[in-house]
Amino acid sequence: MHAMQYEITLPADYDMGIIRKRVADKGHLLDAYPGLGLKAYLVRERGQDDSPVNQYAPFYLWHTAEGMNGFLWGPGFRGLSNDFGRPAVRHWLGAGLAGGSRTEAPTSATRATVRLPETADPAEAVERALAELPTHPALHTAAVAVDPSRWELLRFALWHGPAPEDEPGTRYRVLHLSRPELDRLPSGRHW
Repeated sequence: MHAMQYEITLPADYDMGIIRKRVADKGHLLDAYPGLGLKAYLVRERGQDDSPVNQYAPFYLWHTAEGMNGFLWGPGFRGLSNDFGRPAVRHWLGAGLAGGSRTEAPTSATRATVRLPETADPAEAVERALAELPTHPALHTAAVAVDPSRWELLRFALWHGPAPEDEPGTRYRVLHLSRPELDRLPSGRHW
């Protein structure tokens, strides 16, 4: 599993209805994309959920590296880059996945990252993060991943309704969820 996200920060007065329309018109195009576990079409809106910015920030869990590469080198990402400029793409290696109730689409997401101190054992940090994955009834899916170039630990979760108040990290709203191979992503630890 590979996790990936890019963030497009938009002007404070940007009409976020443009992003909502873009997702409504194009979101379904990845609903059957080969190698894609899930794509959560995420937004932050200035003044909502304590967000200081307007932002379009899709988050991906890839089942295959080939699917991820095909997307990045293909027409979808090229079109986004033509419309907004090419964003920096963050990438983490998947370490674990937990599933909750997937009977309804998620409406919110959280993403928390933490740099691992040089003295920390990365395997122990990942084990701790996996043990601390939420088991809340509103959980749809949660993942742990690591960026070894920065030794950064990522915890991402999708929620039915608002995320729990005590859940750490940046909060997003989910406009659409494409999940063609979500059920093929292995649950539990990924090593």
